[in-house]
Amino acid sequence: MKKLETELKLRAFSQKTIQAYIYHNTEFLKFIEKDEEKITEDDIKLYLAHVMTEKEYKPASTNLCLSALKFYYQEILGKNIFAKIKAPKLEKKLPTVLTKDEMSKLISAATNPKHRLLVELMYSSGLRVSEVVNMKIDDLDLNERMGKVIAGKGKKDRHIILSEALCEHLEDYLVERDDNNPYVFNIRETHITVRQAQRVVKSLALKAGIKKRVFCHALRSSFATHLLESGTDIRIIQELLGHSNLQTTERYTKVSTEQLKKVKSPLDDM
Repeated sequence: MKKLETELKLRAFSQKTIQAYIYHNTEFLKFIEKDEEKITEDDIKLYLAHVMTEKEYKPASTNLCLSALKFYYQEILGKNIFAKIKAPKLEKKLPTVLTKDEMSKLISAATNPKHRLLVELMYSSGLRVSEVVNMKIDDLDLNERMGKVIAGKGKKDRHIILSEALCEHLEDYLVERDDNNPYVFNIRETHITVRQAQRVVKSLALKAGIKKRVFCHALRSSFATHLLESGTDIRIIQELLGHSNLQTTERYTKVSTEQLKKVKSPLDDM
């Protein structure tokens, strides 16, 4: 596993991916109880069937497991045993999107200024939760109402927009700060964790009485969908979200209900 970890680090994989790849390979060897050099295609298939049925992995989790095994046995050990192993089809679920009214309720539920800013920044800029907790004060230009995400997903930098209201709230918040911590959402010498941010959003949704399952990524989905409904070009939304593939952004066209609401049911013409 040390060799696997070193190779992943050399290829600049994220720490989260490194941990996942090591975990899946370790669990596979525990299950199969064979020497690495003797692993076959059937062993891989047997384990994938096990995680899908016994552990009840969803297709996305199964694909991550398969990627972890493939990287190690193909890339590092040079075993060509994956040619006939097909990844399970991913579920085509629609992203969770809050209405503008629900977003307003979520923001209003925050009495803590830091919590309010957290929700406002994720929604107004379409940030991933990992990006928002790592956001530094110097990466935001409040005068220009623009910001930068440094080394986001895929190690890519990108520009983001900031709302006028958010900039005003940020200015007030930063004036009250009395520390040299570089992060917007500071805690002691570092920043809040992803899990802490997730807990804040979940608790605010409960407080606001929102019935949908609300999580951080739903705010990013809402940002994209609301921009689309207001007429923003999809390629600009793609740029703001940092999507490499336009197809990833296009799924929000299937979520938007504004055009659907304008369609008249044939029953109403009877």
